[in-house]
Amino acid sequence: MSVPRPPVYLDNAASTALVPEAAAAMSEAFSRAGNPSSLHGAGRRARRILEESRESIARDLGARPSEVIVTAGGTEADNLALKGIYAARRREDPRRRTILISAVEHHAVLDPAQWLADDAGAELVVLPVDAAGAVHPETVRDALAAHEGRVALVSVMWANNEVGTVQPIEEIARVCEAAGVPLHSDAVAAAGHLAVDFASSGLSAMSVAAHKFGGPQGVGALILRRDVTCVPLLHGGGHERDVRSGTQDVAGIAAMAAALRVAVAHADDHTARVSALRDRLAGILRGIDGVTVNGALGAADGGLRALPGIVHVSIAGCEGDSLLMLLDAKGVECSTGSACTAGVAAASHVLLAMGLDTQTARGSLRFSLAPDNDDDDVDVVADVIGDVVLRARAAGMLSGAGAASGGTL
Repeated sequence: MSVPRPPVYLDNAASTALVPEAAAAMSEAFSRAGNPSSLHGAGRRARRILEESRESIARDLGARPSEVIVTAGGTEADNLALKGIYAARRREDPRRRTILISAVEHHAVLDPAQWLADDAGAELVVLPVDAAGAVHPETVRDALAAHEGRVALVSVMWANNEVGTVQPIEEIARVCEAAGVPLHSDAVAAAGHLAVDFASSGLSAMSVAAHKFGGPQGVGALILRRDVTCVPLLHGGGHERDVRSGTQDVAGIAAMAAALRVAVAHADDHTARVSALRDRLAGILRGIDGVTVNGALGAADGGLRALPGIVHVSIAGCEGDSLLMLLDAKGVECSTGSACTAGVAAASHVLLAMGLDTQTARGSLRFSLAPDNDDDDVDVVADVIGDVVLRARAAGMLSGAGAASGGTL
């Protein structure tokens, strides 16, 4: 009797599997009691694990250990950066109430920025992107000039989590530095997959999350330059430079550090293998009538960089949710975009900002690969995708006919 094939997991941009080194580090830390703020032996042992992990994370991200602020993930790090830096800048100068963010940010940036506009007196300016989802440094420069003296901060993600486009972060950072405005970057999709060097980037703050590169969920960090003031969101103990109070998740941070060490140590090999799989998968998908590859990977000029593991496509005549469920039934697990908006029947704001119409945007899929994927996984997609597209288009035509006739199908 044949053994059923396990599902092919191609949703690594949503969350990756815990690497063995991270699991071992977490297990070891969990096996011993101790609060890192306690002064006895168990507390000192926990503190040593915490600080050694902080040093490891800093080394792998090109930062100083004192710049690594432990958080409960990327969303908290983004919220802390936007709300905290905005509050600090406005406290210094009440005129600084403008926030510039790109149109393709993750909701962990979009939503706190909108909250600041709705409830904290901020003026929100959304920076447009080009057809590949890239923010041009000139766009940032023009916006800073138009709001000179009033900008509290700028936030532009390092790489887009949906379409994989890598932003010209260092160029944007130079523009912001010349204007004397702090730049935050959501680097959740980039860290562990690209060479990320905080010190040389010119950034003021940067958010990362462990579960995007083989670490556990619920752990992350805000990398915050020492000269950047950030008002805390949480009070009660003065942990983490008095920026983020609360007993630190020692086991989680140890696992995050271990996962990041693995990712950085094997970066060249992983990037080469995953990029080759990405390009092969993109070629297979391009061979299907009505398929368009989005983002930098599909850009005609080739001047933009793309994340090594993301293939994002729009498939004419299909609904993304139908494609997703049909692929799932065939044993292929992918997504229609960010996991944080999964199940929401709306076109991706990222794709709309890139100029796609609503119908095209709704017929899109994201395949995201990791180092533990292989050619066999791509073969499975190749075997089933043609039939899945045909069935999804048939379902779309039936749905349209039912809507047109007012009937129920």
